[in-house]
Amino acid sequence: MKKFSIDFLHKIFLKYRGNLNQQLDIDTIYTDSREVVTNGLFVPIIGERFNGHDFLLQAVDKGAVASLWSEKEEIPADLPDDFLLFFVEDTLEGLQQLATEYRDYINPTVIGVTGSNGKTTTKELIGSSLSEFYQVTKTEGNLNNLIGLPLSILRMPVQTEVLVLEMGMSGFGEIERLSEIAKPNIAVITNIGESHIEHLGSREGIAKAKLEIVKGLSEDGVLIVDGDEPLLEVDLSQRIVTCGFNSGLDYEVKDVVQKKSETTFTINEQLFSIPLLGMHQAKNTAYALAISDLLRIDSSKMAHSLANLSLPGMRFEQIATKSGAVVVNDAYNASATSMRASIDVIKRFSESYKVLVLGDIFELGQFAESEHRKVGEVINQEIDAVFTVGQDSQYIIKALPSDFNGRAEHFDNRDMLLNEIENYMKKDTVILFKASRGMKFEQLVQQLVS
Repeated sequence: MKKFSIDFLHKIFLKYRGNLNQQLDIDTIYTDSREVVTNGLFVPIIGERFNGHDFLLQAVDKGAVASLWSEKEEIPADLPDDFLLFFVEDTLEGLQQLATEYRDYINPTVIGVTGSNGKTTTKELIGSSLSEFYQVTKTEGNLNNLIGLPLSILRMPVQTEVLVLEMGMSGFGEIERLSEIAKPNIAVITNIGESHIEHLGSREGIAKAKLEIVKGLSEDGVLIVDGDEPLLEVDLSQRIVTCGFNSGLDYEVKDVVQKKSETTFTINEQLFSIPLLGMHQAKNTAYALAISDLLRIDSSKMAHSLANLSLPGMRFEQIATKSGAVVVNDAYNASATSMRASIDVIKRFSESYKVLVLGDIFELGQFAESEHRKVGEVINQEIDAVFTVGQDSQYIIKALPSDFNGRAEHFDNRDMLLNEIENYMKKDTVILFKASRGMKFEQLVQQLVS
């Protein structure tokens, strides 16, 4: 971890209280006062239900040696006089300013990744494949919001050459601010789906929000987009690179073949193989290839790196069970688009019996019924059984095609659902688990496979 000198901090935050001349380096910048750290700079965030300033003394007990501090907040009487406080008007803005200053100090090539679906997988795919050629740091987990993204930047080691940052949002203005903080050299918009449509009103609104990523894009930067999406056909002063399945795109994906544990395809006539399943992953690979070309990586070497990817769990993680059934844990998150994509992958599995276990997709608002129905409409005779649990997922069952003759049932009770699924835990069966993160489907998977 990069050590932040007191001098570095003081050049950014001029107002302070405490001993500025002590021999001290900051090892960790963090916001959770419960975290045990060494030489930490605590950043107290004010939320809707809490005020981090109330927990400064706890942070000191856990290893904080300095803190940002809102000028409006009262300083605890028990705080030692020599404890360093750097005063700011707003601690969240202070955290973001510090992240930008550190980004400029290290000056890596910054790659910002956003999109309705697949941004985490694409971020991981880009970061992992490039790490064979550069010192790469990438967003850990989903630290992709107005607090998490600055923390991701500040955790970047000093030797970082490429920084891959995921950018999430729930409303207008958030991606713009994240882009201004990170100042990307390359920006990627993976797709436009339905996530957060409750707040953004339409797919057009979602596209507008995602395109805010260009607000901080450097003048000589490059925007890489889903070339199959008409809503991303825009004019910019920066260069635009298109990826997808349509002919005439800059990176054209063709000849996709899904096998047991890999997907093969061509991009601009060059053959690639990745240990991920589905056509959508082939497109995600095209984004990584476009970036590797911008970074002047030999395409054959990049192909070798892509073939040896290793990505985090709960994203189409295949689990072989004692009963012989294959359980697919795709429970990290869901939208209607990603759920349909996962179903399409299951259809291509070699197992003779295919079961879908689907839960609610959140944050759809007035579009909840129509978006869940879109999922049901793509379930055909290639699927043998569909089970749903939750509230809105019942519309998946209701939208099944009239000629679907497999088993279909909606459950209000998770235990009853599990009892039913136990009947399908047998050889030559694949069972998909997919829902929004809040449904906690990984718990169902754990109960089944343990």
